[in-house]
This record gives sequence, C-alpha cells and structure tokens, in this order.
Amino acid sequence: MLHRVERRGPTVTVLAYEGMSVFELGIVTEVFGLPRPEFDRPWYDLTICAEAPGPVRVVGGAALHTEHGLDVFATGETVIVPGVPDVRADPSPALVAAIRTAHRRGARVMSICSGAFALAGAGLLDGRRATTHWRYAEALRTRHPAVEVDAEVLYLDDGDVLTSAGSAAGLDLCLHVVRLDHGPAIANAVARRLVVQPHRDGGQAQFIEAPIPDDPADDRLSRSMEWALGNLSAPISVEVLARRAHMSERTYLRHFARATGTTPIRWLIGQRVHASLALLETSGAPIEEVAAAVGFESPVTFRHHFTQAMRTSPSAYRRAFHTVG
Repeated sequence: MLHRVERRGPTVTVLAYEGMSVFELGIVTEVFGLPRPEFDRPWYDLTICAEAPGPVRVVGGAALHTEHGLDVFATGETVIVPGVPDVRADPSPALVAAIRTAHRRGARVMSICSGAFALAGAGLLDGRRATTHWRYAEALRTRHPAVEVDAEVLYLDDGDVLTSAGSAAGLDLCLHVVRLDHGPAIANAVARRLVVQPHRDGGQAQFIEAPIPDDPADDRLSRSMEWALGNLSAPISVEVLARRAHMSERTYLRHFARATGTTPIRWLIGQRVHASLALLETSGAPIEEVAAAVGFESPVTFRHHFTQAMRTSPSAYRRAFHTVG
C-alpha cells in the first residue's frame, strides 16, 4: 500500500526566552505553525527553540518546554526573535552566534518588538533602517548608534532582515511575509482566519498620540471618510471632505490629524494604492484604467505613489501576484 508523503514547507524557528509574554510567540505560532490544508501546498514547518532545551518560564507563572536549543534555532530558513528579556542587557554570546550563523547561511531574520535589540547586538542592523516598539526606540538608538531607528512605522522589510514594532505589529509583519511567500490571496485567507485586516502598510504610524475625542465631530469625520472610500475614483480634495463633514478646512485638518495621525491627502493616497491591489491581482485591465478606477489623475502619478508605498511598480506587482488564469 502506498503511503502519502507529507510535503514539508520552509522551516521557521522562533526563540522562546525566560520571562516572555506568550503573545508574540502566539502570533508566530498562529501564522506559521497551524496547518493550512485548505491551501493544498506545503505550509511552514515551525519549531520553537530556546537558548537551552528544557522548561522556559513565561509571564503568569507558567512554563513551556522545548527540546530544541540554539543549534536548531540557527538552522531555520526564517529565524524569528520575538523579544528580549531586558533591553538594557546585551544578548548572550551564544544567541549572537546563532543569529549570525543563520544570517550567514542566507536565512531571513526577523524581530518582533524588543527582539530588534538581539539583532542589533548581533550586528545585523548596523547601517540599516530598523524599528522596534516606540517605547524602546531611544534606548535602541543610544545602545546601537549605527542603526537607523525609525520609531514611526509598524514594520520594515530590508530583504534578509525584517523588524517590527510592538506586539500586534508583529502580526502585520508575519502576514507580510506570507504575502511575499505565497501571494495576496493566501495572505488574505490567513488574515480572514485570524479576523484581522489583511494588509496594513508597514509605513503606517505605530500609534496616535491624542485619542479621538468623544464629540459630534468624530461622527462627521467618519462619515466623510466612509464617503471617500466609496468614491475613490472621483476627484477628492480637502475642501470636498471638509464640506461633507460640515467643517471648515482648517477644523477638518485638525480633527483628521488628531484622529488618524496623518493628513487627508496622505490617507487618500494610501487608500487608493490599497484599492488598486485587488484590481492588479484579479483583472487584466491596463495600468491606465486601474489608475483611473482608484482616482489617480494619471498613470505616472499612480506609478509614483504605488512604488513609494509597495517598493515595486504596479506592473511588477501584477506579474508577481496576478491570480487570474
């Protein structure tokens, strides 16, 4: 009798460490560890490791146990450090060696939240842009001045080294990796399983300093944004949005910045680029038609903003992610 051979996907290793919150570890497990038979393709092969095999104490008085140490950790095709026990302390020489070994082998090395301190300690972030939780950004700059720290973004993809901001931003980064490896349709399906937004641009702000005030202007602002999302192909200016919100332009700009951390025009550009993804993925419409359908004045403008946001051209994106047979 023939036995079906289980196809193994690319290997992912993630580090568990003493005193960690299991949230970041859970993010990695949810995205890379759960089987996905509905996709009919090899999924990731996840292994949880520690600096030494055995029990690892976590927040809440519990412990998890792993048989795998840094020797296995360094063998992953994707290697993830979800945090460090103390941002004021250097990573252990053994962990530094494992991270460097993985990187030299050609592994994709990722960090979530304070895990950037381990990557920086291993020298992987020198001369690169990197991010971490905004609370730790100044400490990362001080301890590792050769790193170009950007505390304003959710995550940064520098090819073989990827960093993300605190906690939930790690989920955005993991979904970004799935999108790179398997395309947008698979990434969107995983996001639906997780009941999260399928794609948040890495350049999105980590947080908004001032909370949205609880006043009638909020509802007017929301309605104007909802209207814009339903009319992206139309010419939309700050004047038009302010008029729909029954505010002066100056008042609208102030409320918008306080509520979103950005300007109406920058927000519109992001929404238009995001709306174009589905058209590029599922239709054969010319780039000129896609640009017009999402409200860009010209294909040149569309290509400019798309390339800034996605780090590739609309045509190259379509070649990579087009799903129509």
